[in-house]
Amino acid sequence: MAAASRVSVISSFFNAEDFLAECVQSVLEQDFADLELILVDDGSEDRSSQIALSFAASDERVRYLEHPGHQNRGTCASRNLGLRE
Repeated sequence: MAAASRVSVISSFFNAEDFLAECVQSVLEQDFADLELILVDDGSEDRSSQIALSFAASDERVRYLEHPGHQNRGTCASRNLGLRE
């Protein structure tokens, strides 16, 4: 029997405080247990960063990334950052 594959979910966000917690909870409540959630902050200026950091601190499946200097680099650059990790 082959081992189950690990699933990586990459979610980039920018000023998404109204929806970020719901998004994260949705991923973490999936039946598939062997997953990681990579949250990539694209330079948010609202409370999104704090929300994402809180999830990363409380659940080892969640990782928080941001661009150097907390820059806004766009969706493509943010997804690529997540992919590199």
